[in-house]
Amino acid sequence: MIEHPGILQPGSVIGLLGGGQLARMLVLAGHPLGFKFMVLDPDPEAPAAQVGADHLPYSFTDKNALGELTKQCDLVSYEFENVDADSVEWMEQRVDLPQGSQMLRTAQHRLREKRAIRDLGIEVTGFHEVRNLSQLEQAFEAFGSVLLKTVTGGYDGKGQQRILKKSECKSAFESLHQEGTSLIAEQFQPFERELSVVVARSRSGEIRCFPVSENLHRQNILTICRIPARISGLVEKEANRISACLAEGLGLVGVMGVEMFLLPDGSLLVNEIAPRPHNSGHFTMDSCETSQFQQHLLAVSGWPLGPTHIMKPALMLNLIGDQQDKLLQNLKLLPEGAKLHLYGKKEVRPGRKMGHLNLSMENPSELLETLIKLQVWDQDSLERMLN
Repeated sequence: MIEHPGILQPGSVIGLLGGGQLARMLVLAGHPLGFKFMVLDPDPEAPAAQVGADHLPYSFTDKNALGELTKQCDLVSYEFENVDADSVEWMEQRVDLPQGSQMLRTAQHRLREKRAIRDLGIEVTGFHEVRNLSQLEQAFEAFGSVLLKTVTGGYDGKGQQRILKKSECKSAFESLHQEGTSLIAEQFQPFERELSVVVARSRSGEIRCFPVSENLHRQNILTICRIPARISGLVEKEANRISACLAEGLGLVGVMGVEMFLLPDGSLLVNEIAPRPHNSGHFTMDSCETSQFQQHLLAVSGWPLGPTHIMKPALMLNLIGDQQDKLLQNLKLLPEGAKLHLYGKKEVRPGRKMGHLNLSMENPSELLETLIKLQVWDQDSLERMLN
């Protein structure tokens, strides 16, 4: 890896592998710091290219495009895990790439990820590697209900199936298995709450955690986040300890989302990690002195990390599929102080994240009434998070 001397200076060009909404928000966060940006993304209408970043519209494995990015940029970062690790390794030999390829290889392979977390002495959900139907049936007998997942790829619930009966093992295995590859069977874990922490670690080893977020998923897609989470001080302290331990032990540079389950006995299990800005951290854009996007840039650029305390209780709601259009028809109903962030995506598809809404939660009952009137999010989800 090429080391960058000192801090990255204003006017420097940061290259981003990926030009989606996370890259878009990184670009917007970097402009006040004086950074310029170039993104590599095959999408001709990449969201990040709409906000002032130069755009290379090529594949993540195109060596000519990767070479151009290394020549034009002073530093390179990736916005998500679905980029080719070999390409990242090739690049880090030629340009400053603080996140590195090793962290990427760990995070984009579920078996390696679970083992790396467990090796640091941190509890994870039970899991078994699955190479054949017999191994899946053994995992089901050991765990009862399981989630069968591909070890690579898949996000927002893709590439996985829940198995409730042993008779379902065969069809689930056949639908996900590819010759010569492994699957992972994870124990289905009853939990009290889904939590996450966005943790930052700088190049000098400084670590800071943002407030713990309480999360609600629908169809395996993050829907609503409540901050701070409704947890005890002891659980909050343990969530931060786990996140800092992972950041240090895995050699994080940048920000990382750490997803956890709070169990009925008060203990925490780590579900997965994401070594980049995380959807559950979008509230930081309007409720913290430093957003997770600016924090990521500070961390990879050698600057001191910013403060992470929350200035006011917050609610973040994702706009998924046609929810963006529904909200735009009722903007006049939004409460004062609402902050709407849209990603510039033209095509609306089921399950596609189109934007998010950040709100102050100083009066939850009044906010609940307003959000129900909007008829954008289902009432049950809103009541679960606001009552």
